[in-house]
Amino acid sequence: MGKISYYTEEGLNRLKAELNDLKTKGRADIARQIAEARDKGDLSENAEYDAAKDAQGLLELKISKLEDIVANARILDESTIDASQVSVLSTVKIKNTKNGAEVTYTLVSEEEADLKTGKISVGSPIGKGLLGKKVGDKAEIKVPAGVMEFVVVDIGR
Repeated sequence: MGKISYYTEEGLNRLKAELNDLKTKGRADIARQIAEARDKGDLSENAEYDAAKDAQGLLELKISKLEDIVANARILDESTIDASQVSVLSTVKIKNTKNGAEVTYTLVSEEEADLKTGKISVGSPIGKGLLGKKVGDKAEIKVPAGVMEFVVVDIGR
């Protein structure tokens, strides 16, 4: 039994599509590579065959992990999220107390995190440091560069 993870409906659908792609196209590609390598003769000294078999093992491992994630995934109902404090799927605006810079992040699961689109993982140092905070709360967050201090400016959905 894997750990339960929470996703947006869009994020879970993306995972399911990737899993389906790996099971269909991915497996077919690997089978073709193995067949081509097998056709080249002696398997005992066939590096292409060994590489294709290794790739097959890695593909099956990835499929297994994704199946576990999907089986233990739960969709978050955005309408039930408490906007009075930072939680998963909260969009939070924070202000750096040292330089006054404001930034807005949406807290999502690890697999959905994408800094370019402003989505950070609840498991990241900043994500963990913001969870449970309310507007006006200060968050001292230990990051690789040291300790940063933020003030929660706004929480939305």
